[in-house]
Amino acid sequence: MGATFRGGAHPYEGKELSENRPIRVLEAGDELVFPMSQHIGAPATPVVAVGDEVKMGQLIGEASGFISANIISSVSGKVTAVEPRTLSSGAKATCVVIANDKNYTPVSGLGKERDYKSLSKDEIRKIVKDAGIVGMGGAGFPTNVKISPKDPDKIDHVIINGAECEPYLTSDYRLMLERPEDLIEGLRIVLSLFDGAKGVIAVEDNKPEAIEKLTYLTESDPNIFVKTLKTKYPQGAERQIIYVTTKRRLHAKLLPADVGCIVDNVQTILAIYDAVAKSTPSMTRVMTLTGDAMSDPQNYLVRFGMSHAEVLEGAGGLKEEAEKLISGGPMMGMAMYTLDTPITKTSSSILAMTHDEVAANEPTNCIRCGRCATVCPCHLVPQMMAQAGERNDLDEFVKLNGMECYECGTCTFVCPAKRRLTQVFKTCRQAVMAKNRKAQAEAAAKKKAEEEKKGKEGA
Repeated sequence: MGATFRGGAHPYEGKELSENRPIRVLEAGDELVFPMSQHIGAPATPVVAVGDEVKMGQLIGEASGFISANIISSVSGKVTAVEPRTLSSGAKATCVVIANDKNYTPVSGLGKERDYKSLSKDEIRKIVKDAGIVGMGGAGFPTNVKISPKDPDKIDHVIINGAECEPYLTSDYRLMLERPEDLIEGLRIVLSLFDGAKGVIAVEDNKPEAIEKLTYLTESDPNIFVKTLKTKYPQGAERQIIYVTTKRRLHAKLLPADVGCIVDNVQTILAIYDAVAKSTPSMTRVMTLTGDAMSDPQNYLVRFGMSHAEVLEGAGGLKEEAEKLISGGPMMGMAMYTLDTPITKTSSSILAMTHDEVAANEPTNCIRCGRCATVCPCHLVPQMMAQAGERNDLDEFVKLNGMECYECGTCTFVCPAKRRLTQVFKTCRQAVMAKNRKAQAEAAAKKKAEEEKKGKEGA
């Protein structure tokens, strides 16, 4: 049996719908929309204007801070607008809109092979930054920041998160089968940044073919090994995968680097390989299009900037009406009210369901069964956290370690009363963070005022 953690749940996997079919390529349509906010941190700043001609692989949005990421055009064509557009989340962001000329004219040197062993560590980190790579497992944290920790000498584990524990999603699995050599070479590139670090490819045991192939390809490499994990949700969460791999515990105030680990998703590692070894910035990703309403469940390679609507159409559309469309998986994904939104670096799937289980089950009062506490991977007490949240008692929510929750949805999944626990925690966490930001801003303003007052008195 594979390594695991205490807690977690076993939702219906749904992976059989798409896991056994090779990745297909979908070509882009006439218009592509590139949000400047595709990552955690500050939005990128547009560096092109209406009327500009751009090439495939060209920088169109420049990182505007330490925690930010470049945006690269995935097509060639003309910029037709720089304006706010709606994202899948419902929020609006500044976007660069490009009319695709269908020529895919590349920038000079795009796709040129490069020997990473001849590059310095700083050169590799700069390539990753210039390529606009972010975590493609959902968080969108800029990868160049992640691979540039304060103390590189403390990093002793580089972990590829190949668990893919979210139900229905199979894009990482297909990539492990179809690009295993590139994945391993991408891991070696990251390992070259950290002297003495070992590489771990962590895969759930419901992916035996991937485990077998990766084990065979790494058996002669003493610095890389494959770790088999028990199939359980949320096995692929950063805290869980670090614990089952190293037995080190991570909490909300720590980064993986604080416990000696770098953790990257399969597609992120492949993006690093493409950028460093193939001179190709982050322009595409593989998405899973699946669900019981999908006519042709499969994984598709798509370009950033395409719309969800055109991707769905290119994949064959729906075989029957979908009661619910989700961006991402059923546990941590977001319901979509429109498909007229752009594909971004963190767009993992379109899940089309004929039945909306959430809408069909009205929540009732808590029956104090304790199941939520049993399955919580962070060992919290969701029942008490929810009571504090419903009273809007943010101080009590914090005392109950509510900020340790990373909204995996496991408690909501097992709740027999169908209470919307995760939504309550998400709202509370956002309110606490907003309160903290306000307090910090007020403290900074007060300090500045005091310094100005002292300056005037000194004068």
